[in-house]
Amino acid sequence: MKLLIGKSKQAVALESSMANRHGIISGATGTGKTVTLQVLAERFSEIGVPVFLADIKGDVSGIAKPGTLTPKLQERIETYHVAMPVFTGFPVQFWDVLGKKGHPIRATIADMGPILLARLLNLSEVQSAVLSLIFTIADDEGLLLLDFKDLKSMLVHVQNNAKTYTQKYGQISTQSVASIQRALLVFEQEGSAQFFAEPMLDIKDFLVTDSEGRGCINILAADELYQHPQLYAMFLLWILAELFEQFPEVGDCEKPRLVFFFDEAHLLFKDMPQVLLQKIEQVVRLIRSKGIGIYFITQSPLDIPESILGQLGNRIQHALRAYTPKDYKAVKTAAETFRKNPEFKTDEVITELGVGEALVSFLDSNGVPTIVERVIIVPPRSQIGPLLPEGRTKLIRESKVFGKYEKTIDRESAYEMIEKRIAAQTLENLITKDGWKETSETDFETYTKKTSRAKSRVQSEDNITEELLQMAAKTMLRSAARSIGSTAGRKIVRGILGSLGR
Repeated sequence: MKLLIGKSKQAVALESSMANRHGIISGATGTGKTVTLQVLAERFSEIGVPVFLADIKGDVSGIAKPGTLTPKLQERIETYHVAMPVFTGFPVQFWDVLGKKGHPIRATIADMGPILLARLLNLSEVQSAVLSLIFTIADDEGLLLLDFKDLKSMLVHVQNNAKTYTQKYGQISTQSVASIQRALLVFEQEGSAQFFAEPMLDIKDFLVTDSEGRGCINILAADELYQHPQLYAMFLLWILAELFEQFPEVGDCEKPRLVFFFDEAHLLFKDMPQVLLQKIEQVVRLIRSKGIGIYFITQSPLDIPESILGQLGNRIQHALRAYTPKDYKAVKTAAETFRKNPEFKTDEVITELGVGEALVSFLDSNGVPTIVERVIIVPPRSQIGPLLPEGRTKLIRESKVFGKYEKTIDRESAYEMIEKRIAAQTLENLITKDGWKETSETDFETYTKKTSRAKSRVQSEDNITEELLQMAAKTMLRSAARSIGSTAGRKIVRGILGSLGR
């Protein structure tokens, strides 16, 4: 299948079988990247491929509503002789980490994993190592790390029992633990901690099609999330890790299973540690065989590390401006990524492109990059610009997943389990010190009344597991099963980016 993207001397189209070989959309501000993103999302939806994209400026939501013939669009059609689009809206699901403009998206601490969390908290190498050790201890002891209070409680627990854990796991720096605690406090004060909660996102909820077989376009409201760039970047990377870990190998296929658009990609790679960069490179390289296409949207190709840029087979380059030596370098780099066209000089044309024009090179059916073409991007079939708030609200309430994520669940996890252990130890110490027989019924009743909450939670390990499974709703089963650890005799397996394996 060919996906029409633009018009040159002839139609320029993306081969659907090559869409999972990844791509890049780049260009200066105001050159038409967002509209190009919208056109691509429409084309994938039309062939039944679900899409996930972040709406940074809030103007992609109009894709849910049919477009209209405006004077500006009429002029463009006449000037460039492009076909009149058949206006229609597309199936959309809205998501929002903050839960204001879409279904809430949450992750558990356990599923985020130590690698991404360390990056999110800007931890040093030593602090990151200690955090990984904290996760290992929690996994080994079956302590569920779901939200921030679980992690904070776990840090205090390890700190208070450092001597015990040092014998098994090696030296645990109390200074590093304290530094992690301070980083958590700052993060929590920024209001971002609500992302870590249940029910956790089921990635399969992205794979929705409508009655006509069109793929759902999952739009993340990122206008507020973008104000926390580190959280934005690590959040999208976490979703990418989830896709990688959960999707099976499918090899080459007629069309992708899902296309993932990573907008403002420079935020991901800014000051990226080399170790994490290598892992991201590995994910980008391997996720293709799972039927997932990744498209980075950024202002300059220089924003993307060469090791990853070399894996992006489909390229759309909007105009770049060369006012400074750095700008000129970006133009040269962009030009060098294309297969040359003898009819024009690529580096010169890049600076001459108008709004809605682009240099395009896609992979052909054999996986060979085509000669770069100067292209007019075709108009989208849906509305250009944002959807009205009432329209967004209506679509959210009509969504298939409405009600699944709206209410936060706080079940028994590390925080409660550690409290239970402390209570049990306190009871044991009381009995050991005074002797069970020597402890009067009155004294014991008085004590248990004061510690009734703790006493009610004192159960055997088997009972704990049984209770967890009984309490877990359907939407929580995955994270429960993957986080119970050695308590259920299951070894925790973490993937490339530190998230829980399948």
